[in-house]
Amino acid sequence: MTVPAFEEYVPAIDCICAGCAAQRRTAAGAPPVRHGGHPAAHGARRALVLATAAGVVLGSGVTEAVGATGDQAARAAGAARTDPDGDSPQGGPGPLRGGGAAGPPSSTTTTPKLRRSSRADIINRAKKWVSAEVPYSMVKYWSDGYRQDCSGFVSMAWNLPGNEWTGSLAAFGTRIARDELQPGDILLFHNPANPSKGSHVTIFGGWTDYTHTHYTAYEQTKPHTRKKKTPMAYWTNSGNYVAYRYKGLSGGSAGSGSSAAGFPGTAKFGPGASNKYVTQLGTMLMDRGGKRFYTVGPGPGWGDADRRATQAFQKAQGWKGKEADGIPGPDTWRLLADGTGRDIPGAGGGGTGAGHGDSNPDAKFPGRGHFRPGQSNSHVDRLGKQLVKKGFGTYYTSGPGPRWTEADRRNVEAFQRAQGWRGGAADGYPGPETWRRLFG
Repeated sequence: MTVPAFEEYVPAIDCICAGCAAQRRTAAGAPPVRHGGHPAAHGARRALVLATAAGVVLGSGVTEAVGATGDQAARAAGAARTDPDGDSPQGGPGPLRGGGAAGPPSSTTTTPKLRRSSRADIINRAKKWVSAEVPYSMVKYWSDGYRQDCSGFVSMAWNLPGNEWTGSLAAFGTRIARDELQPGDILLFHNPANPSKGSHVTIFGGWTDYTHTHYTAYEQTKPHTRKKKTPMAYWTNSGNYVAYRYKGLSGGSAGSGSSAAGFPGTAKFGPGASNKYVTQLGTMLMDRGGKRFYTVGPGPGWGDADRRATQAFQKAQGWKGKEADGIPGPDTWRLLADGTGRDIPGAGGGGTGAGHGDSNPDAKFPGRGHFRPGQSNSHVDRLGKQLVKKGFGTYYTSGPGPRWTEADRRNVEAFQRAQGWRGGAADGYPGPETWRRLFG
């Protein structure tokens, strides 16, 4: 088998095809060679500058033709695309545009200034583009000032001060292992040899099952923003994607621990409570469909609106009884802070939003008190059998059985870690969300 020969290619300045247009945009946005840029891109950019200057001398025809090809090329690329998960070329770094241009421009040569964002903030911003079905474009900007391509989408979700690209987004994140991924983190592939070939970035929205072979991806791709079950890490170039966590992450989950570690405790909520955590809870609940419960607020003083909105969110997860009493616990807080779990359904949505959970009696969590040292009951036995069925029975030397043992705890912990949970969210004791994922 012979090795193919490659030679540098400089796109013709007057060619209007999609490939040449994309090459010109890549060349124009590429860093110079002295800062790590690719020589071919530098040569292409120099040719573009010289040709443009010549066009100014000879008349405006050439430069006008170049400016007019951007949207044509984008439309042509979209029409010619047959692979729904193919390349998503992008523009280079730059400031916000239009209505969102109030902030300072982005800079990739200095330490980036970070704006604090929680996981819920990141996912909720991503959902806005999904709901709006923002059209994919390398050259257009949405009303919030961000470029309508994959890196512009992540710049928006991370609330960065400008539009970045796959070659600069890593400066705003900390590299993590894939098994540490949590909602709001990103999977980034940058091809430095040819940035327009395969480079792409997606937002991790959570694992779709315990095998960790697929996840929910929020991404900007043709024809518009989407939320889709995606193989880890992507349909193409999967092995080259790197996981990053936003450096400005707030909510107590910027490290390896679960956002449940940021839970302030149940004493902060309930009648008579007045503090910043009540306000934070109400804000998260409103973002998850609880606006109808609040006529004013949310505010620092606990009220019936907070209790009813919290209970509606808990019932939407399929929880019953004391697990849906309207007072947030660690599991409620984690789902809200991470932007995961089920949103509160509309007023006509049936009230619980539990879906298949209500039709399966095993999916109803019996309560934490059944799973503690010294406990012996049918729930422990059912839990153990389901763990074995799901492939998490490694620590059983015999059984499982009705008596709670250390083997049960370690198997539950293994299952929780397989969901991407850490810290107090993976302590080996089942809660409502652990139960739902096992039996739902």
